[in-house]
Amino acid sequence: MRDVRVVYRKFDEKLHWHQWMRYLGEDEYGVWLGAPAGSVSQRGDEPVVTQEQAHVQLFPRDKWFTAIFNDEPRYTEIYADITTPVEFSEDVLTMIDLDLDVIKRRDGTVFIDDEDEFAEHQVKYGYPPDVIATARQTCDWLVQAVATEEPFLTVYKTHLDKIR
Repeated sequence: MRDVRVVYRKFDEKLHWHQWMRYLGEDEYGVWLGAPAGSVSQRGDEPVVTQEQAHVQLFPRDKWFTAIFNDEPRYTEIYADITTPVEFSEDVLTMIDLDLDVIKRRDGTVFIDDEDEFAEHQVKYGYPPDVIATARQTCDWLVQAVATEEPFLTVYKTHLDKIR
């Protein structure tokens, strides 16, 4: 398996979350990458964070989100970031984090996080109206999708099995 660099930036191009992950494959939902328990990620130039759980990540083509699927014992089962469409290259995936997140907990609770940050950054970074509208539409769709549609129900588990 080859390693791929994942790079999230903010709208001003400032480095956000980044890490190395293993390429697991691609299907109709997008590109799947995985990282075992003990892998590390970093926000900007802050200290490295060690992940206690294995996780896989979905990078759809031409969609405005990415999604992380966490193994137990993490209480967050699915963490979907609203982003610009992913830019794919051979060994780097890059996207702009648009603040809004849709989170599904293991108990089935689904909620939107960081709406305040989204509102603040619309002004601070001057998000264009079409970016605001598409981010909001994607977020609203994901709130329902993470509880009712694939790959959020079972598909991701086959990829998680590859990285445990």
